[in-house]
Amino acid sequence: MSKTTVNDVSAAPGPERAADAPGAAGASRALAILLVITGAAGLLASWVITIDKFKILEAKVAGKTFTPGCSLNPVVSCGSVMESKQAAAFGFPNPMLGLVCYGIVICVGMSLLARARFPRWYWLTFNFGTLFGVGFCTWLQFQSLYRINALCLWCSLAWVATITMFWYVTSFNVRNAFLPAPRWLRSFFGEFTWVVPVAHIGIIGMLVLTRWWEFWTS
Repeated sequence: MSKTTVNDVSAAPGPERAADAPGAAGASRALAILLVITGAAGLLASWVITIDKFKILEAKVAGKTFTPGCSLNPVVSCGSVMESKQAAAFGFPNPMLGLVCYGIVICVGMSLLARARFPRWYWLTFNFGTLFGVGFCTWLQFQSLYRINALCLWCSLAWVATITMFWYVTSFNVRNAFLPAPRWLRSFFGEFTWVVPVAHIGIIGMLVLTRWWEFWTS
């Protein structure tokens, strides 16, 4: 008999694999809501950053200076991040990519709320997308902390949203045997999925804290 905890939304009661569609699976209502919320958080962050980026460019054309509202001090300086070369890693502003990708996450979450079931290849493709997101966020975190030397609060919101959705989608795929994994790992994800994103985000928080320790404590 399976055991479900209230702390792990990926293991909450919900649709299992369809009996008439081998290899296809839906997700719990809790996981679907989590995807909608994290997708919306990332979309909001991308939208605000995009608007501020346009305002910065408009101000430059007019010979003026625009300071984003989230530029609070020398460390928490969204403007410094937005004007860095890393902010356009693919030749266009990074948040424009977020507008598309986070929108897709919301669509997947809403489909799951409507009890949609997807085949294995779909879940794995979705998982790869979130993996790319986490990888890109990790690169941006390194650049922000050790190259740009500034933090963007809206970027941080997008990081948290991406990390959370990645680990819960990975947990879902492991527990449904879409990703090969030993039994102990499936059991762990079945009970303690929440531990992994919390630890991941906690490590980033510690890096931020230690990177500017003298500033925070002065």
